[in-house]
Amino acid sequence: MVLVIGVVDLRKAREGDLRVIEQICLATWEPLYRFIYFKVQNREEAEDITQETYVKVLAYLHEHKASGENLPGFMKTVALNVLRDRWRQKKRRGIAVNIEEINPEEASGMDHQKAVTQRLQIENAMAKLNREQRDIIELRICKGHSVAETAEIVGKTQAAVRTAQYRALQALANILDGDD
Repeated sequence: MVLVIGVVDLRKAREGDLRVIEQICLATWEPLYRFIYFKVQNREEAEDITQETYVKVLAYLHEHKASGENLPGFMKTVALNVLRDRWRQKKRRGIAVNIEEINPEEASGMDHQKAVTQRLQIENAMAKLNREQRDIIELRICKGHSVAETAEIVGKTQAAVRTAQYRALQALANILDGDD
């Protein structure tokens, strides 16, 4: 459904005619709200963005002489801009952390313990691989050699190294997932 607002209605809305503004809102709110809800999947946030979109659209209509063509499309564009602004603000804000509740010694100890545990798990899983698989993973991933360098060291073709690396990583993943 394309809603076309007449020039007279748009002029009245620009002048602040509440009856015309209400008609515009009633004709457009449901598809606009559904569009926003589809993007955010949260009722409260969709309601807030819908409200903010109407405020911006009505302010724009008040300040500019716009044709009433495809007002719902214009409103969706404004809604997307509002949504992007909110996402940017959330991204900039990051996660709130109360510094006074964090014990630095405890936090660093937990990170260290987790790293040690992961390293032991990987070493144990690597020990379950055959010698060739271990060598290729160590050369390619741990030491950072290229496929060509690895092929020269192990005496295989580059294609054979790529295939062996893929199979070794698959085997390692299965071991780590417990699918021995």
